[in-house]
Amino acid sequence: MIDSRSYNTITFESNDKIVRIYLNRPQIHNAFNEVMISELLDLYQLLAENKEVRIVVLTGTGTSFCAGADLKWMQGIIHYSYQQNYEESLNLARLFHTIYSMSIPTVAVVQGAAIGGGAGLAAVNDIVIASNQAKFSLSEVRLGLVPACISPYIIRKIGENKSRELFLTGRRIDADTAYQYGLVNQVVPEDELDEAVEKTVSQLMSGSPAALKICKELLANVPHKSLSENIDYTARVIANLRVSDEGQEGMNAFFEKRKPKWSH
Repeated sequence: MIDSRSYNTITFESNDKIVRIYLNRPQIHNAFNEVMISELLDLYQLLAENKEVRIVVLTGTGTSFCAGADLKWMQGIIHYSYQQNYEESLNLARLFHTIYSMSIPTVAVVQGAAIGGGAGLAAVNDIVIASNQAKFSLSEVRLGLVPACISPYIIRKIGENKSRELFLTGRRIDADTAYQYGLVNQVVPEDELDEAVEKTVSQLMSGSPAALKICKELLANVPHKSLSENIDYTARVIANLRVSDEGQEGMNAFFEKRKPKWSH
């Protein structure tokens, strides 16, 4: 059971098929270490297998979303062997992939700092809502490192041109710039953050669960097929949905001027 799980570095709550996950190390701005990575990976893998959950929201407690890697953890990493570094980096890469490939909508809510891997944790979500006080940076090069595990998702999200700039300079950008770059979907005043999140969650809950899942499959598959391959693929997708239970319910609800069953 998901509700029976407890963790040391994160907390979560489940209500009305919506799971909210909180990075919970506010004293160090929710910086992550191997424990947080492992706990997040465990929870997201459980949620990916749970057919009842419809939306996952990720945020941080305190004044920051995630300030990147824990400095104490980084001090220990200096003395790790290649194999130890590889195994821990593989866990981080698996975490990003697990969140990115979830079959249900995911939302990141960013307040304060989202630095390095923290910016990656936000970027792998479908929708990123940020406070106007949020700051983003991919500053790994200043430590002699690179944003390797998060690079596939950042590049997909904002494109090669902006990724080159942020990866190579390591400069910090504000929420409005992150929005212009495509790293963030919405920027709101800090005191309106909760309201904006609830509005987005409500919009997502109005969609058919099956249709939302297929939308994510389209986003994953269409870019990797040729235009000619997509003719048959996309036609089959919509034909299957039109004759499905939820497709029939959605169209009937529309013509009968009522809400579909899944929105109750």
